[in-house]
Amino acid sequence: MAVRAWAQPAVLVALLAGAAWCALCLGTPYVPPHRLLGGEDGIARVVVTELRVPRLVLALVAGACLGAAGLVLQEALRNPLAVPEMLGVSSGAALGVAAPLVLAVSVPAAVEPLLAIGGAALGGGLTLLAAGLGRSPSAVLLTGAAVAAALQAALLVLMVMADQLDLQLIYRYLLGSLSARTWEDVTGLWPWLLVAVPALVLCAPVLAVLRLGDDDAEALGVRVRRARFTALAVAVVLIAPVTAVCGPVAWVGFLAPHLARRLNPRSDAVGWLPWSAAWGAAVVAVADVPARLALAPVETPAGAWTALLGVPAGVALLRRRR
Repeated sequence: MAVRAWAQPAVLVALLAGAAWCALCLGTPYVPPHRLLGGEDGIARVVVTELRVPRLVLALVAGACLGAAGLVLQEALRNPLAVPEMLGVSSGAALGVAAPLVLAVSVPAAVEPLLAIGGAALGGGLTLLAAGLGRSPSAVLLTGAAVAAALQAALLVLMVMADQLDLQLIYRYLLGSLSARTWEDVTGLWPWLLVAVPALVLCAPVLAVLRLGDDDAEALGVRVRRARFTALAVAVVLIAPVTAVCGPVAWVGFLAPHLARRLNPRSDAVGWLPWSAAWGAAVVAVADVPARLALAPVETPAGAWTALLGVPAGVALLRRRR
């Protein structure tokens, strides 16, 4: 196990370096690595600096947020299947962004994260309320699956109401896409990260206590229901802005925490948190490479590739864990 723990940084660096090279160099036009630092002029330079670099940065930031949020939810509920997609958080955020588009309501780009946070808070709040404010982790998970299904049904109703152009936009958005993202999309995430990251750092030690069980946590002075509600709030602030920009990129919040635990099993939530964020960034950055290049010149949603990578890898990790 120690060898795997030591190998974890090397594997991550290799994945991120390979993904960065593919993201910045490959495509039309092809840009050699030695010309990335200003040696290329004209259209190629504009493509790299204004399209490929912000897309790569957004993939890393979005993956890190989703990976960290997945660990927060799994540790707070003590369940390896507790992911944003099953708690109504991602579906609620997507509903908050898609509804104005279908209803032809003009919304400034700066307001979209607020709509996503409102939708995510609605989904998460409904889950906690229906489950008795987080009294039982298993009840929260089962109720969250039902709430997520209801919100997805509402999304389907909106898709039926949409015209053909809006339907294509919503469909691509719901699969999670990094296509045509610019520096404006990246800079829109930083105010939310300034709120989420300190809250995440403060939340991590409490997650380590919650892992002991509700009775032991209460014996150590932790108010379990309040701590679980706070953890969900932190996850919402991490997930919603990313969903507003990229859509619900599936399975990242499930796969990244499992990779962090698998390669460092003797740690706790405090030690797993940075690794989960790093693995989330690597998963999204790697998945965006085939999303952009596999069917070029047609781009496919990155969320489809994270699902293709995440489902078999997650099943294999769970089976080995058993």
